[in-house]
Amino acid sequence: MNLSNNLQQKSKEELISLIGSLQETITKKNTFISNLRDELALAKHRHYGNKSEKVDPAQGMLFDEANTDNHTEVEAVDEELTTVTYSRKKTNKTRALPKDLPRIERHHDISEEDKVCDCGCMLERIGQDVTEQLDIIPAKVQVIQHIKYKYACKSCEQSVKTAKPKQPIEKSIASPGLLAHVMINKYQDYLPLYRQEQIFKRLNIDLARNTMANWMIKSGQLLTPIYNLLLDNINNYDIAFADETRAQVLSEPAREPEQKGYMWCFIGGPPDKRSYIYHYCSGRAHTTIEELLPDFKGYLHCDGYSGYNAYAADHDCILVGCWAHVRRKFVEVTKAIKKSGIAHNIVALISKLYAIERKLKSDKKSIDEIYQCRQKKAKPIIDKIGQALTDAANRVLPKSPIGQAITYALNQWPKLIKYIEDGRCDIDNNRSERAIKPFVMGRKNWLFSQSMKGVEASQIIYSLIETAKTHKLEPYDYLRFILDKMPYANELSDIEKLLPYNLTPEHIKPCR
Repeated sequence: MNLSNNLQQKSKEELISLIGSLQETITKKNTFISNLRDELALAKHRHYGNKSEKVDPAQGMLFDEANTDNHTEVEAVDEELTTVTYSRKKTNKTRALPKDLPRIERHHDISEEDKVCDCGCMLERIGQDVTEQLDIIPAKVQVIQHIKYKYACKSCEQSVKTAKPKQPIEKSIASPGLLAHVMINKYQDYLPLYRQEQIFKRLNIDLARNTMANWMIKSGQLLTPIYNLLLDNINNYDIAFADETRAQVLSEPAREPEQKGYMWCFIGGPPDKRSYIYHYCSGRAHTTIEELLPDFKGYLHCDGYSGYNAYAADHDCILVGCWAHVRRKFVEVTKAIKKSGIAHNIVALISKLYAIERKLKSDKKSIDEIYQCRQKKAKPIIDKIGQALTDAANRVLPKSPIGQAITYALNQWPKLIKYIEDGRCDIDNNRSERAIKPFVMGRKNWLFSQSMKGVEASQIIYSLIETAKTHKLEPYDYLRFILDKMPYANELSDIEKLLPYNLTPEHIKPCR
């Protein structure tokens, strides 16, 4: 009764205002709840779902994408999108074993009794069948004895000369082959030194991990001139790639052991002289890029980290964004959407950009042909993506998953459109992301570096291994070769001959 009286006392305008206020409150709460559901669904998917970025249209979706319905546009894109299917070739044939491996013949014959036919006649050999098995012998360990001849003058008995062969580490039992073996085990196969110590013990060899750690530091110092030339090669070319990941050094001066540093990766140089450089720094500031790339001018592929913007502002550098990062954020949203919307539309359009790149690569087009094709085919798709992002930006909540994906794409837009300006540029920064992965995999095993000298050696060895791999050199063969030759390299020209892109597998194979 009191409620009825109160309502009668209020004017019609007041009631309308109250209803409007309540409706606004309900709308805000519903939007807030929807946003929380979206974030919860994405969190569950990241924790429990498939990590692949491939989108399965038939997969059940988890929640609606608020205020982003655009069925007409999505259907139009689907009509233009060509579906590419892949089928794995099935074969029962065993892959042939490498022909350069040594062969040991084992002859098998039937017994003398079996050589007599049922009719009483002797069987005659008509041929042979040859099958192969792969065998392995545990690590072969040997001792190299250096016999140094001495010469003296019998006339004056004052002059004595002895042969003095140079070694990677003077007065050490470590040969180039052993040093290369330890390097590959740690930096290529992610085997910490304490595990290698245990393996050597099984071979009845006592090598302490501290000893091997000192070997790595001294080897890194020996190979520093090659590292510096690789860095110069990156600075002297106008296309480069950059990425960084966390790293930890326990005994870094003026820092707590638990503080994190960063291992940077830079890739550059002409395609036939591609160089990889790793560099540790205690911080993530753009000054690290300036330190490593002081003379670089050209296109730098990178992610959305703001430090690259600060570097580009002070240098003649054009930043090229990464479409893979943009696609990844929208793919996450599509995995939690029931019906088609802006996220599906953007993923479909980006897939078309990548289809163009795959076609260009498979057809081995020239730099100019790549540029022309991107201008003709990729640019209209990019314009369509930009328009779709701009139209959708005002219809979604900025803090929602789709809103964050759109905001990231729009913030990176000036960088994303740069790759079509030069046929040598890549559509994404996956090249440096793949290069940083070996360090990340190693970090999972050895966790940290003990000292700055240790991490400095690591950055040099990683650089040489990854550069050798990209030029089709077997890393162990390459490291053993340069460790053997570097002590004799007195001139710059001698060091240049040891760069990975100046060598072939035939040059280094005899050292194996």
